[in-house]
Amino acid sequence: MRLPIFKLEEYLSEREFNCEIMFSGSDMETYHMHELLSLASTETLELWNSLKLSYTHPKGHPLLLEEINKRYNLSSSVDNICTFNGAEEGIFAAFTNILTKDDHAIVFSPCYQSLKDLPNHLCEVSELPIEFLNGQCSFNLDILPTLIKKNTKLIIINFPHNPTGHIISKNELNHVIDIARKHNLYIFSDEVYRGLEINKADQLPPVASIYEKGISLGVLSKSYGLPGLRIGWLASQDKQLMTKLSQFKHYLTICNGAPSEILAIIALQNEDIIYSRNKKIIEKNLTLLRNFFLNKKEIFEWFEPKGGCIAYPKLKLNISAYDFCEQFSQRQKVQLLPGDVFDHDKNHFRVGFGRLNMPEAIKRFENFLINI
Repeated sequence: MRLPIFKLEEYLSEREFNCEIMFSGSDMETYHMHELLSLASTETLELWNSLKLSYTHPKGHPLLLEEINKRYNLSSSVDNICTFNGAEEGIFAAFTNILTKDDHAIVFSPCYQSLKDLPNHLCEVSELPIEFLNGQCSFNLDILPTLIKKNTKLIIINFPHNPTGHIISKNELNHVIDIARKHNLYIFSDEVYRGLEINKADQLPPVASIYEKGISLGVLSKSYGLPGLRIGWLASQDKQLMTKLSQFKHYLTICNGAPSEILAIIALQNEDIIYSRNKKIIEKNLTLLRNFFLNKKEIFEWFEPKGGCIAYPKLKLNISAYDFCEQFSQRQKVQLLPGDVFDHDKNHFRVGFGRLNMPEAIKRFENFLINI
């Protein structure tokens, strides 16, 4: 299977490590090793100190599976959960095992490229586009039933949404599930930003917990701020599917890194502490970001995110978002992400507000705009 260039990752790989400030980062401020280990219980610290660097269980350490399943309350942590090396491996495993060339999938877009392009190279894909109006984002779910075909097999959603930070309501999620259940469809739900809702009341339940053919994707990279651990997972009530995915993993990375699994257990056991720290960061940064963009309405249109640590403002100048981001990077050594990498041509760009260097990023943004 020959896949297209991954625009987002290619764009970032060429720029992320050459800039001084990553202003479009999609993950939270990370932890140092000593900070994470300081949170470990006596029992888990003993697991770390006595760890052997051998192969690990393909599905994941039993204690890791148990900790993950606390977020879903499924019948079996072993049968309903499978860990992967990051979210990307889980995405690849799921779509490769669910979709065939005769199938059809529906994806809410724009989205992380693999959520669309992997299905697009496996079967026919239709997109349900996000709409922008009066500073608000929305998906017109009345369109969803019109996209369903006889061979539709899968609906792909992502909330909190990347790149906008939008979250549909609980009633809207239930409506999507009702449609999927009526047509016996899988729902693949990218939930990597779950836990970073600006308003706790907006948090959606995991799709794997409330729909028999729901598949929830989680990872430590985004909400937890631990991308270096490369620990992601899939959860589903469909035990037969989860068995297929765990068997398919033998053709991929086989198993996770042993140190990453123990560190992941520590992180999950201290989720409340990590989320509390991260929520304080995004609340402070979002206030700074919102004020910055709303004070420059002649240049930008601001769309308030409901969750995650990313936003998707629109550039109103007579210059492409791509060129704007490139000029900003060259002059100020600060990296934004143009909407082009999401195959979205409405002159939006993604900004991240999960890092502690936000005040310096905004200061440089101000300096850049003086001469734009």
